[in-house]
Amino acid sequence: MPSVNTLVVDRADLLGLGQLHQIRGRVGRSNQRAYAYLFHPADRVLTEQAYERLRTVGEHTELGAGFKIAMRDLEIRGAGNLLGSTQSGHIAAVGYDLYVQMVAEAVADARGEPRPEPPTVSLDVPGDAHLPNDYVPLEDGRLEAYRRLAASVSIADVDDVAEEWTDRYGPPPPAAQGLLALARLRAECLRVGISEVSVSPARLGGARHPVARLSPVSLPASAQVRLRRLSPGGVYRDQSHQLVVPLTGEGLPADVLRSLVAELVPPPAEPPAAGSMPGA
Repeated sequence: MPSVNTLVVDRADLLGLGQLHQIRGRVGRSNQRAYAYLFHPADRVLTEQAYERLRTVGEHTELGAGFKIAMRDLEIRGAGNLLGSTQSGHIAAVGYDLYVQMVAEAVADARGEPRPEPPTVSLDVPGDAHLPNDYVPLEDGRLEAYRRLAASVSIADVDDVAEEWTDRYGPPPPAAQGLLALARLRAECLRVGISEVSVSPARLGGARHPVARLSPVSLPASAQVRLRRLSPGGVYRDQSHQLVVPLTGEGLPADVLRSLVAELVPPPAEPPAAGSMPGA
């Protein structure tokens, strides 16, 4: 009935997420604004799953929200038994991404294949780096933004995330800019092979500036010459493959370190395009 624009559901807490989504879709099928009222008893405490179902339906009202609701239903009920007919599982206890990773590791063990170890970088860099609640209001949105940023392995990936944040939420505040700066530093460390970055405050050891330590770092003789030019107080310890530099530049410490690493160990030059002439 396209002319119907109001739906009232009693005891909505007893319905499944898929049922709620389908019933809500019965109204609003014309060019008139529609309303769906989902009621539950005020004198009864909702179960955690019922609350999550109603919250999910209330938050996802935009066009094309069915996929997001299906993914949320997957997290609430679980992915089921991969080797049986059970339709519910324990994915809610670990989350969808971790569940998929655990399944992949279990399959690799069953096949006798070695587990791929993802590269990690330990960053101990001062600064405010997080997504404020007033910038990304929904908790699910913040978790997805953190997850997407953590999966970035190159500067281009981080720039894509920054463009998406700007398009969806507006210009990033200082705390979000600090988070992006850390992600760019992490991507640069992954490119070079650095696994640990730590910054000591200026008050330690009588230093006038904060001191950063990066390891392991392999600097050829030409890069060590550039180090004396770029950071006069910097020291490269060949035996321990550690780089110690004072942070004397302006800007975020993560940005300063990323620029220094990029200049000391520049990325390889891209090959010329096919058919181009040298010096053209």
